[in-house]
Amino acid sequence: MRLAAALALLLAACAAHRPAPAATGFVQEGIASWYGPQFQGKRTASGEIFDMHKLTAAHRTLPLGARVRVINLENGRSVIVRINDRGPFVKQRIIDLSYAAAKRLGFVHKGTAHVRLEVLEMPAVRPGAYVQLGAFRNRRRALVLLRRFAHLGPMQLTRDPTRGVWRVRIGPVSDARAERLREALAREGIAAIVVHE
Repeated sequence: MRLAAALALLLAACAAHRPAPAATGFVQEGIASWYGPQFQGKRTASGEIFDMHKLTAAHRTLPLGARVRVINLENGRSVIVRINDRGPFVKQRIIDLSYAAAKRLGFVHKGTAHVRLEVLEMPAVRPGAYVQLGAFRNRRRALVLLRRFAHLGPMQLTRDPTRGVWRVRIGPVSDARAERLREALAREGIAAIVVHE
């Protein structure tokens, strides 16, 4: 019964392209891939610099900062990673792992593996200001904007299910930082707004 309920929840989330439930216990199965040297030193969606030797991962919808156990269903190995980036951008894949995580799971040479994700810990919600760069019905357009300005700070891509739009935001940041970002974006032709949550 628990497995059936989890699968129903997962299928509903995937069908609607909604973020995964903000709770521990979320489970997902699918194909994992990995990324490394070509992204080494580049900024992730969380704002931090990617280090392929750390245990991190990219996921499309899980909150940045979530801790996830990844189990390689082909060999039984497991590793705990922290979500700090968005992706994968290849269809049929559910998570992009760092080189270090893929090595622990034993599929660096193969490139992909059938895995199960188990959310262990969700990030604490931090109050603060967010700079909203835009809202799009088309997720790809939102991702283009997110990638373009990822260097400015911790990026968020969230879906508003009531309006059916994807929001691209930077934050949380201080009010002063939010205003500076808004002004900088205005110079780039982006009519950003500052919101508080």
